[in-house]
Amino acid sequence: MSSRLGEILIKENLITSEQLRQALDHQKANGGRLGTCLMKLGFVSDDEITGVLSRQYGVPSINLKYYEVDAAVIKLIPQDTAIRYQIVPLSRVGSTLTIAMTDPTNVFAMDDIKFMTGFNVEPVVASISEAISKFYGESQSEEELNRVIKDLTGEDNADLELAAEVQETNLAELERAAEEAPIIKLVNLILTDAVKRGASDIHIEPYEKEIRVRFRVDGILQAVMSPPMKLRDAIISRVKIMAKLDISEKRLPQDGRIMIKYRKDGKIKDLDFRISTIPTLYGEKIVMRLLDKENLRLDMTKLGFEPESLAKFERAILRPYGMVLVTGPTGSGKTNTLYSSIARLNTAETNIMTAEDPVEFQLMGVNQVQMKDQIGLNFAAALRAFLRQDPNIILVGEIRDFETAEIAVKAALTGHLVLSTLHTNDAPSTISRLMNMGIEPFLVATSVNLICAQRLVRKICQNCREPLDVPEQALLDAGFTPEEAKTTKISIGKGCGTCNKTGYKGRVGLYEVMEINDELRELILVGASALELKKKALDQGMIMLRRSGLTKVAAGLTTIEEVVRETVL
Repeated sequence: MSSRLGEILIKENLITSEQLRQALDHQKANGGRLGTCLMKLGFVSDDEITGVLSRQYGVPSINLKYYEVDAAVIKLIPQDTAIRYQIVPLSRVGSTLTIAMTDPTNVFAMDDIKFMTGFNVEPVVASISEAISKFYGESQSEEELNRVIKDLTGEDNADLELAAEVQETNLAELERAAEEAPIIKLVNLILTDAVKRGASDIHIEPYEKEIRVRFRVDGILQAVMSPPMKLRDAIISRVKIMAKLDISEKRLPQDGRIMIKYRKDGKIKDLDFRISTIPTLYGEKIVMRLLDKENLRLDMTKLGFEPESLAKFERAILRPYGMVLVTGPTGSGKTNTLYSSIARLNTAETNIMTAEDPVEFQLMGVNQVQMKDQIGLNFAAALRAFLRQDPNIILVGEIRDFETAEIAVKAALTGHLVLSTLHTNDAPSTISRLMNMGIEPFLVATSVNLICAQRLVRKICQNCREPLDVPEQALLDAGFTPEEAKTTKISIGKGCGTCNKTGYKGRVGLYEVMEINDELRELILVGASALELKKKALDQGMIMLRRSGLTKVAAGLTTIEEVVRETVL
């Protein structure tokens, strides 16, 4: 296409042969497409190139600057495919999908899209240079990614073919490949793009015929790119070298850490990536957890607590002794809540000791201990040692077994405030869980001050929020009362560049706070079930997770779909 485009533009008297030569030299030095190079050098405009291609091939042209595309249509074609073929889906009518593309002669792209979507493909010509970031949200610039991959493979990204098999390389070759400048640039690009998107995790996953890179943004995984298969070993080795892991060990899981400095808006940020590798069928999968202190909210008033729930929680953590438990599944924000509690209690007069696996954020003034099971330093061993360290407040990362639970309860009963987490579905069932671990009912009743169950839901993007008409019955089914259903206004995110067309930006917590008072203690002592405890707590004003979610739906913070996904009636 490059040579044909140059010839067509010369024939139309839009550029000279000398200008074409300069553009080809620029392309050779910097990568990218010929049309983009010609525009960068100021020889032609977007409109001139699309107009020429439209006339030459008898295909309509369109200016995407003033064009809006339905988010459902954008989702038909993954972002990495759009970048690879330089296309953007525009509309779907029946079984026909209209796509904008820079090269209307690329039949391979059209065949691939037809096979992928199952629709007939109708092309129009357009300049895609800024459209992909506009419709798919900010990502790696296609030109930069193209240039990196071209440096690595000697091929254009659009024309890459994935190899079905990759030959084994020896250790010296792996180290050499991982230290090559283009590989370093590609891995750095993945890390920095994750920061720009606000991702919490990066997944690098090898499969039989492709490598997939995905980011978890606001709790949802999104496919980002598929680097060439031949780069698999070099990418994985580069990450392992950065994390100081053994690149020759591919049969066992490994854990490590990467600490890097990143310049953003003229400021230098310290970024911390927690690395985990695991051997899979087609190579090692890597997951990187991004620990960004700026995303750690230590102000308890901004976590999403309802005022009455926050008052109960603060009352419990300000008591001189007893146990406060935060429960919920992995990734529900328990660690953030505990760190916020510690930040609230962290003064020069208190000795705070934490046992964590792993230590996610380093807090000034807090004595944090990293667990190392391989040498016998587990939660129980750390807790025993803490009791000889004159602590005021003890944080235990997780109560996993009877031994840890027993020591934590004894610590709570002997004048220490103990904060910890458990994996349970709601607050009342936590009491049953402790008893099932082997803790006596009278110890549970006297040691536990409060249990907080929590979940995280995505927040509606405030940039594209708009009202939504919802049938009254749908509100009733979600849990609203008939009176609330008549007056509640529902919002939804339309999807924009700020939220990467998802309609969501950021997350907020849902909280179910059960304060253990004398009436609940009596029920625990007689062995009451979780159902009986729940009924009594509700009578005393406990806000359930679903009710907490509905409150935030009514406030326009989240959607019914998010609340229903994370909670039960």
